Amino acid sequence: MRIFATGDTHGGFQRLSPERFPIQKELEREDCVLICGDFGGVWNGEAQDAEKLDWLEERPFTTIFVCGNHENYDELYRYPVVSWHGGRVHQVRPHVLHLMRGQVFELAGRRFFTMGGARSLDVWDGILDPSEPDFAERYWALRNRQAVFRVKHLDWWEQELPSEQEYQEARRNLRRVDMQVDFIVTHCAPDSIQDVMSGGQFRHDRLTGFLQEVRETTQFRCWLFGHYHHNSTIQERFFLLYEQIIQII
Repeated sequence: MRIFATGDTHGGFQRLSPERFPIQKELEREDCVLICGDFGGVWNGEAQDAEKLDWLEERPFTTIFVCGNHENYDELYRYPVVSWHGGRVHQVRPHVLHLMRGQVFELAGRRFFTMGGARSLDVWDGILDPSEPDFAERYWALRNRQAVFRVKHLDWWEQELPSEQEYQEARRNLRRVDMQVDFIVTHCAPDSIQDVMSGGQFRHDRLTGFLQEVRETTQFRCWLFGHYHHNSTIQERFFLLYEQIIQII
């Protein structure tokens, strides 16, 4: 089994084409390409997403991903939950799988802990609720001044951050493996790594704080994450991925 990792795709999978990822001609179904959140292939609903998802299913490898903040959670959660390599996944296609939060997977003899999600950064001017009576007025006022905002259940979902149940499941699963894994895969980074990247400018939230807890209590070899649209290695074990594809196993 070979495993490759990359960053946010936002529903654009050109980097996984045979022309841009030519090694795939050597790969088989057991080999995986891991996307570190903001997968974006589940966005408009099955009927409109089907062409892209079917194209991914036709690749010779298996596409696996953790969720980011830019996912349509209403649609993603409609897919069946199945067991896969010791953890739970949403089966978007037989070989396109969402690695759910707080899971530990056994792949190629290594343990992978997954905890997707992130707080959206591009909501400086607010998040609108279509059920509010003044929605249309506020929407067009923001659009007309080119504001940066999002709309609930259209391009923003509160499930971008984990639930209490997901945090608790993550802790249980980590304790089950004695707080020892090989790879940690997330979308955003722990507090301390965000501070390094931003000089302390990025805001902490409950998820980045939880990931800091994981960093301090869990033994791991390598941490992979996306979200910040850059490729970088931080403190040797933290790999921020965007358009780069790297082989990790």
